[in-house]
Amino acid sequence: MPAALELRANLEDAYSDVLTTEVLAALEALAPLNGDRHTVMAARIARRAARARNHERIAFLAPDAIIPRTRITVQDARDGHFTGSAIPEDLRRQWIQGTGPAARPRAPIEGSIRNVAYALLSGADGWMFDGEDALGQVSTMSLDNQRNLKLAFARDPIFLRVAEQVAGEMNRWARSFFGRSIVDDWSRQLDFTTRIFRPRGLHLEDRHLRYGGAGFSASIVDTTLYIVNNHGSLRSAGASLVLYLPKIQTAEEAALWNDILAALEQHLSFAAGAIKVYVLVEQLEACFQLMEIRAALGPHFIGFNTGRWDYINSVSDAMTWDRQFVNPNIDAIVMTYGYMRQYEDRVRRAVNTPDRLGQCALWQGGMEPNIPVGSDAGVTSGMTKATSGAEREQREGASGKWVAHWKMVHIVRPVWEKIGEENQLGRTFPRLTYTQADAEGLIQLEPAPRTVRGARDLLSVALQYGNAFGQGLQAAALKPADFFGDDDVLYLMEDMATGEIRLSILWEWLHKNGRFTAGDAIGVKADDQFTRDLFVRLLAEEYEKLRTATNRDVHDVSKDTTLPIAREIVETYVTSDVKLPWYIDLLNINLDNHDLAEARRRIALLTETFRRDGTRLTGNIDFAASQRASHNINQ
Repeated sequence: MPAALELRANLEDAYSDVLTTEVLAALEALAPLNGDRHTVMAARIARRAARARNHERIAFLAPDAIIPRTRITVQDARDGHFTGSAIPEDLRRQWIQGTGPAARPRAPIEGSIRNVAYALLSGADGWMFDGEDALGQVSTMSLDNQRNLKLAFARDPIFLRVAEQVAGEMNRWARSFFGRSIVDDWSRQLDFTTRIFRPRGLHLEDRHLRYGGAGFSASIVDTTLYIVNNHGSLRSAGASLVLYLPKIQTAEEAALWNDILAALEQHLSFAAGAIKVYVLVEQLEACFQLMEIRAALGPHFIGFNTGRWDYINSVSDAMTWDRQFVNPNIDAIVMTYGYMRQYEDRVRRAVNTPDRLGQCALWQGGMEPNIPVGSDAGVTSGMTKATSGAEREQREGASGKWVAHWKMVHIVRPVWEKIGEENQLGRTFPRLTYTQADAEGLIQLEPAPRTVRGARDLLSVALQYGNAFGQGLQAAALKPADFFGDDDVLYLMEDMATGEIRLSILWEWLHKNGRFTAGDAIGVKADDQFTRDLFVRLLAEEYEKLRTATNRDVHDVSKDTTLPIAREIVETYVTSDVKLPWYIDLLNINLDNHDLAEARRRIALLTETFRRDGTRLTGNIDFAASQRASHNINQ
């Protein structure tokens, strides 16, 4: 009997509008690629383990190598001897792209779908509706996300009622902040913003579907649901089908994504290359294979995005074995810092290398996480930094950037409006080179502070993020606990990446005997090591600050449920002598679990399994328990 898809509990009935017959048929058609994904992800973990075991740095590919799953040589990719994509009309001007989920945790449709209204009324040139790092995964939130997008794109009356209300709220805020409205005609405004979706990465599995009794790719599920449910409304409106692909580490992984997209296009009788993709350059290894990734995605690829947190985390993780590689305070690792500067430069050079038809690609700049809510002094300072950062990226060649909150759109967009150019396609930069000096530049450290204040900030935000994740708030407005109540310090809109990098740096400091560059009032002196005793002390102190915080900063309902679990996860991750590859694995395995004893059992199971043979536990361990009402969709 052939392997078959299984749906969790009664979801086929409860979400029949999302898990349609057409969707399930497409999932069945793409399901064979799930086995390929398992193989590619196993190879990823094996490379990571080999680098740590052999003390090997990531290197450029051999020029005569063939990119796996393609017939393209590395040298041909680097030389632009491949055919990419023209940039569709609705993607040629993307000065500002907003990001965020289309749903809220455990909220009725009228409350949850408000996220989509804010996005489409924001005035952003594009909006990346997130199915990944900013979308909570509690309960059935991933399906709520898909439902809301389908209703909104189809102009369902529920969405239109909400959009009209939201437009009024946005204008009231804008009149108080700018002295003017920002939404003149809410119905027409809904058509302005290009709709983009980010599925989860290849390393994650869906919580609600399995294939052949094993985990099923979240990438395939998210992509299939979004494209099948929305291609009709999008194409009838003249809009492109656009995705952001996250966490790609190699050209082989990009080629697997290309096969997934091609299989879906074939199943839906689309022309090859109908689905367009940006790739988020979030991984150090990807920066060694930028042109190869472009080539592997061929007619689907339209641009790269340069993030910050995920990329820093990937550098830290790739250098786990090197005891001399120790990052400074996280706020020192800006886009002009050492290896970040080299990373950004390689991306802009890669997109401006023409393919065989002379086509270049887009570079979308990084995230602006500020939110203009606070004291006058705090907002003025934060907005000055935000516009300054946007101006720097524009000068460097970015065609636009991201913002994490709709209130930032009309603050940052004027940077590109003043220039007036649609994009910076084809701007002249030197061709990429592949020397030892280039490789060294991608891990280049520079002198910067490493302080107790920095350690506290890392711990506080990591704890808060783990807690927010458990509550279904994977996009959360956070700041270190010592600044609660200080409106001169703004909250930053953070997603999963903020937790990943903070724990990676803490792990580095502890296990590589990181030394402080300055003393502190608690008795630490310059050149003292970050010890386990100090970590335990700071963890207890920062945790207690969150326990006693007001409901505004730490929800009271979380203080005896998800917050203690977040602390357990943080302590386990940072103190483990074997560095785990993903903070999100520990969080995912505890979704919808609020029992600390059970959490400890799950954490121990995950860490011991990975320590034993490098196996990541990525499936939903509660799947079977909820199967009493489920059935095989082929029955």
